[in-house]
Amino acid sequence: MTSALNLLNSLATSSAALWRGTMSRPAARQPVETLVLYDIENCPYCRLVREALTELEIEVLIRPCPKRGERFRPEAERLGGRAQFPFLVDPNTERQLFESADIIAYLYATYADRKPPSQLRIKTVDTASSMLASGLRTRRGMFARPSVSAEKPLVLWGFESSPYARLVRERLCELELAYRVRPIGKAQWQDFALTPVRNRLWPEFEHAGTYRRALKAKTGQVMAPYLEDPNTGVALFESEEILEYLDEAYSRL
Repeated sequence: MTSALNLLNSLATSSAALWRGTMSRPAARQPVETLVLYDIENCPYCRLVREALTELEIEVLIRPCPKRGERFRPEAERLGGRAQFPFLVDPNTERQLFESADIIAYLYATYADRKPPSQLRIKTVDTASSMLASGLRTRRGMFARPSVSAEKPLVLWGFESSPYARLVRERLCELELAYRVRPIGKAQWQDFALTPVRNRLWPEFEHAGTYRRALKAKTGQVMAPYLEDPNTGVALFESEEILEYLDEAYSRL
């Protein structure tokens, strides 16, 4: 599949998932210690949890557990007693949860102070559309590939439905590289403008989201994805450049 076709497929995937994980309405409280999510990128149930994390603007440490992976799957199985994903660990409350609907309900009850989506909706419409989205991506973000490990987790600024960020998350999962997600979901209508247009029309625009403001202060612009690698000091926008970097730095193929 060519790069252009891959991007078009990723756009279709976001549409199939009904563009959940685009908007952000921050939780009332943020965790003091970072949540940990053992995750498979193209798992439809994991996607539902990541969508909620974007919507609540909660940072999370992803420990990818692709099929045939050996870096984090044994750890998840040791902690949870079985290799089932998603698996959320909250060090703030010492809670460990399986099942996407239960995790989403927990996140809203613990941090959001508002009602979560109904379990009926999650288990019917949301799950069905997420399964369709996973079907479009087939094997991408599902199976481990040979890689070298990173001492420190990478940092990815993005939001769940971003077609460009998805390409990066898939590669991070396949390479079994732990990474922190700093969610930059959209909260204002100006956020939907292309970055050059927004910067030209509203150069002093103040973003509502905490991580959007932080990214603007750090780089002068807000785009997804933006990857920082504390192991090498490399920081990159543009998914194609990020993928090339990850392959050069960590892939053994």
